[in-house]
Amino acid sequence: MTVMKTSMRNFFAHKGRMALSAVAVLLSVAFVCGTLVFTDTMNTTFDKLFAATSSDVTVSAKSASDTGETTSDNGRPPVMPASVVGKVRAAAGVKAAEGTVFSTSVTVVNADKDSLSPSSGAPTIVGSWNSNDARTMKITSGAAPENSGQVMVDADTADKHHLKLGDEISVISAVGTHTAKISGIADFTVTNPGAAIFYLDTRTAQQTLVGRTGVFTNVNVTAAAGVTDPQLKKNVTGELGSAYKVQTAKETADANQKDVESFLSVMKYAMLGFAGIAFLVGIFLIINTFSMLVAQRTREIGLLRAIGSSRGQVNRSVLVEALLLGVVGSILGVGAGVGIAVGLMKLMGQMGMHLSTSDLTIAWTTPVFGLLLGVVVTVLAAYLPARRAGKVSPMAALRDAGAPADARAGRIRALVGLVLTGAGGYSLYLASATEQAKQGSAWLGLGIVLSLIGFVVIGPLLAGAVVRALGAVLLRMFGPVGRMAERNALRNPRRTGATGAALMIGLALVACLSVVGSSMVASASDQLDKTVGTDFIIQSDSGQRITPQAVKAIKDVPGLARVTEYRTTTADYTTPDGKTLKDTDITAADPTYATDLRTKTVAGDLKDAYLPDSMSVHDKFAKAHDIHLGSKITVSFKDGRTAHLTVRAITSSDGLIDAGSKYTNITTLAKYVPAAKMPLDDLVFATAEDGRQDAAYTSLKSALHDYPQYTVRDQTDYKQALKDQIGQLLNLIYGLLALAIIVAVLGVVNTLALSVVERTREIGLMRAIGLSRRQLRRMIRMESVVIALFGALLGLGLGMGWGATAQKLLALQGLKVLEIPWPTIIGVFVGSAFVGLFAALIPAFRAGRMNVLNAIATD
Repeated sequence: MTVMKTSMRNFFAHKGRMALSAVAVLLSVAFVCGTLVFTDTMNTTFDKLFAATSSDVTVSAKSASDTGETTSDNGRPPVMPASVVGKVRAAAGVKAAEGTVFSTSVTVVNADKDSLSPSSGAPTIVGSWNSNDARTMKITSGAAPENSGQVMVDADTADKHHLKLGDEISVISAVGTHTAKISGIADFTVTNPGAAIFYLDTRTAQQTLVGRTGVFTNVNVTAAAGVTDPQLKKNVTGELGSAYKVQTAKETADANQKDVESFLSVMKYAMLGFAGIAFLVGIFLIINTFSMLVAQRTREIGLLRAIGSSRGQVNRSVLVEALLLGVVGSILGVGAGVGIAVGLMKLMGQMGMHLSTSDLTIAWTTPVFGLLLGVVVTVLAAYLPARRAGKVSPMAALRDAGAPADARAGRIRALVGLVLTGAGGYSLYLASATEQAKQGSAWLGLGIVLSLIGFVVIGPLLAGAVVRALGAVLLRMFGPVGRMAERNALRNPRRTGATGAALMIGLALVACLSVVGSSMVASASDQLDKTVGTDFIIQSDSGQRITPQAVKAIKDVPGLARVTEYRTTTADYTTPDGKTLKDTDITAADPTYATDLRTKTVAGDLKDAYLPDSMSVHDKFAKAHDIHLGSKITVSFKDGRTAHLTVRAITSSDGLIDAGSKYTNITTLAKYVPAAKMPLDDLVFATAEDGRQDAAYTSLKSALHDYPQYTVRDQTDYKQALKDQIGQLLNLIYGLLALAIIVAVLGVVNTLALSVVERTREIGLMRAIGLSRRQLRRMIRMESVVIALFGALLGLGLGMGWGATAQKLLALQGLKVLEIPWPTIIGVFVGSAFVGLFAALIPAFRAGRMNVLNAIATD
């Protein structure tokens, strides 16, 4: 009880000093709980949606995926004959059966050719209006489509794009373009996670999406009273046989949810990983806080020891304070986590993914996990300072000797740090020298962990050298004030090392990812310059294949020297070693592709692969299956016949663009695949006549004006698009890392604030002998800047080392250019100085307001 009373009294006596540590715990717990609540809410939303939109039993084509449509290589959805509906209705237990048709391989544009697709990555769905959709959609304006001139749109899409009744929109599919006017607007009766949905009448949907009537993609089956879904599935399967896919509502919902969960799991664990980094940074803040509090209370602890308190009681007293800090911070963090989850939902709403707060899901495990994590981490972080407090002797405290320093422990720490850093460096060297990516990744992970721990442990040793170097460059010009700031930073190397280490972790990750991202862009650009021999690349950013009409429009553009079609499909291979490989990719292109992409060959001439009944393979595939020039491979084409193709060339796997592709001629593919089943082009390459590149670029864009689903890019555009994609990903990661950096800044603020309290008498004496308030504030700001720059130097140096090693592994995948993004690195370093200035504002202000006489009188 005495220990508890003492702990409570000390905790509330120093509540101001505990506040920033509590904020660090709060932020970390809030991020964890917010992530869990947000992902649980998304799961709940999708669960409700899939449960509401699934019919009792759904019948679809055999080639359709478990989640619905699988668009064929020809851009059309897999379909069934309309006669299936009659057979289903004849099955026992069927109350109703309705054929529907839908597709997600569509682009919908307004009258100005602007896309109406979601920006969140959610699908654009065009389908026939049916009674199953009527259960989850309520027509709020106008009426459902009844003829080819009408289309209905969901209310969210209408609001986002300011659509109203009578507006004209166009549905673009592999079949062609269908234009209609909005006849109705329907609102969801369940939460819409962001899909854009457009409804046509059944006949128009068939003609627009498939190109013919009398077919359906799905049959929605409703069970009669008293018939369970499994029994209905059994009855329908008995009627249809095994020619079609039959699923219950639960099976359909589970399959859809499985796809969503795979995405949500990646997002959840990535965000929890960043929360873990914030917790790691918070540990340094808590250790520093309690270390300084213990040092400041040395006399008090000594008195407790003198009147009979044992080491264990002193130890427990500090740990109880940490427990109180963890409980308070964690409770507040759980509440803040719910707020973060709501904020994330609002943010997703701005991006087009609508999540309702009525679906907010807080599982009982979330607050429990948040509380346990926050409390355990806080108590563990306070263990070392508590142990140090227990070692304070009564006599040392009464002599005001401060917290006991263990020189032997310092030497052991330095030795352990050097060993760990050396081991980490050697692991990174092994990672960079390996020739196998999987083995190298393991060494890289080990090297990152060991080098990070090593730098943290060796931080106090590095602080002396680095701070002196920074002081010589930055602080000496400020005269005595600068020298005092340097000495203050050097006064307690362990404290400076821990404060700098907190900032080091976040900046090391920023530097590492910057190097990797820049190297990826530079490598891709280098590969484009070296291997791509065409001027323009035409493709759909949404994944739609290129229709024959668009290809014709491209070929009709004046000033083009050549146009190359490029399409992919799958086939079953039987290789010379007798193995059968299912669903293996094969790329069919025009012979001019050998010129458009300068692919390195290790045997034969790639142009020969485009001869009749010929193909190429890459060297790793050839080695694995005993394939040589002249070998025969039996290729059973998807939706086609079986061919016996001769290997005329073996290409190098050592590349970035089209690495691992197996090529054949489009005419060879057409020989074995019926015209109706021929895959459409994934890409089209166009090369201008000499000197006519600019005119051809303009003409291509003009020719494809009526095909807004396709984008024309020259090599400069393509490089910029790649750079933008990687940049967006890095910005997202930097945003998540910002939490760790914010916690690190709090650590700098707390360290300075407690340092000012610790040096109260010293500050009073300096003010008494002539140090002005302005000089005092400048000294504290400089001390903060040098600590921040110390952490930045360590972090950026460590991160660049990690990034350079990671690039060596990427080089095994064809990304061979190492590029250090110096503007980013320099910007982060300079930004760290401003972080130091910001962190020192409040401590410097408080120090400047001290009463000189009271400060001198402080014991």
